[in-house]
Amino acid sequence: MAFAMTMLSWSVIEYSQKYEAIGEYKHTRDLIKWGTDYLLLTFNSSASKIDKIYCQVGGSQNGPRQPDDHYCWQRPEDMDYPRPSRVVNAGSDLAGEMAAALAAASIVFRDNEVYSRKLVKGAETVYAFARDLGKRKPYSRGKPFVEPFYNSTGYYDEYIWGATWLYYATGNINYMRWATEPGFSKHSKALYRISDLSVLSWDNKLPAAMLLLTRYRIFLNPGYPYEEMLHMYHNKTELNMCSYLRQFNVFNWTKGGLIRLNSGRPRPLQYVANTAFLASLFVDYLNATRVPGFQCGSKFISLDVLRSFATSQINYILGDNPMKMSYVVGYGTKFPRHIHHRGASIPSDKRRYSCTGGWKWRDSPRPNPNNITGAMVGGPDRFDRFRDVRTNGNFTEPTLAGNAGLVAALSSMTGSGGIGIDKNTMFSAVPPLYPPTPPPPPAWKP
Repeated sequence: MAFAMTMLSWSVIEYSQKYEAIGEYKHTRDLIKWGTDYLLLTFNSSASKIDKIYCQVGGSQNGPRQPDDHYCWQRPEDMDYPRPSRVVNAGSDLAGEMAAALAAASIVFRDNEVYSRKLVKGAETVYAFARDLGKRKPYSRGKPFVEPFYNSTGYYDEYIWGATWLYYATGNINYMRWATEPGFSKHSKALYRISDLSVLSWDNKLPAAMLLLTRYRIFLNPGYPYEEMLHMYHNKTELNMCSYLRQFNVFNWTKGGLIRLNSGRPRPLQYVANTAFLASLFVDYLNATRVPGFQCGSKFISLDVLRSFATSQINYILGDNPMKMSYVVGYGTKFPRHIHHRGASIPSDKRRYSCTGGWKWRDSPRPNPNNITGAMVGGPDRFDRFRDVRTNGNFTEPTLAGNAGLVAALSSMTGSGGIGIDKNTMFSAVPPLYPPTPPPPPAWKP
């Protein structure tokens, strides 16, 4: 959820003029505030030091046949089984992402000084929790209600990501020191040529963090002592972009033209949408500095090649695929009708369905009575095939994180509101990098 809010905020900061042009600016800000208000309630956001974060409500232990979030099929308003909140006393990954979400949103809400300051304070508090020596471990480790569903592979990527957003939100140079800390790079394997690490997801922030730092280098060029790490991150960002292009054979592709970023595992579209956003945004960064392309080894890649990759992937999601199906509910004439979603699948018939009473709607072959318009589903398999079956979440389940990436990508690619990014808003809190030129001495008088 925190990652979804960070992605929405990032896209609003870069493309606010596009959101305004299509009449979605206020709506998207409302969505972000819904998320950040919630995040601020999960820890003592008025304190500067905390010892716990409430990380989850409800959950399931795969297997036991007792009422829980997997076993039951009910509308949210009908749930009456126990849904205890889970608390963690350590969790650098969760806290680092929450810091990123709150810091990014503080830039979105810079016109609301009181709320923006509240978000910054919360971001600094959770980042301090993430960096606390005694609390450095993945939040999911050893948590049976968390680990099977939201297993986290590490937290050094969130250290870099959270610090970068906090630097942009505060201008405090200490955060840039952390964002470019060589130890974080080493422990996160940021500069290794591991293809999985070039794929942005709620678990892996490395490609996004490096792109965000590349933005700093491209536009502000801070020089020593940050140049060495920033230069390496810029190079790795270009390598990531190269890896997304079919001609370099880094990732497999489906015959229908979808890049397979998650090693053939199910639910591919969230990774594809995130990557399309990064690619389109990188094109806009280079366009803003009138750089016509970048090198992939000895080969020069023009920006239209990378842009066409990004648009081809979003077009696939929207229906340009072998199934001729839009994977976004309500878009086009052919889209999934059996979404794995409790509220969408149960009719508004003023009847309450018990934990197991809702199973008949879960298992029904009939289309959902309610369309969850705009939801992007998990997506097709590696052979471009899609099974529109409610009980198979691998195909038909939507997610907050996946939809946030899709919204970000669409905001980058729409022609409404003109082309290109807002170069300066991101840096509005960043102080001048060099001391101002002293005033000239007063005129000499004899």
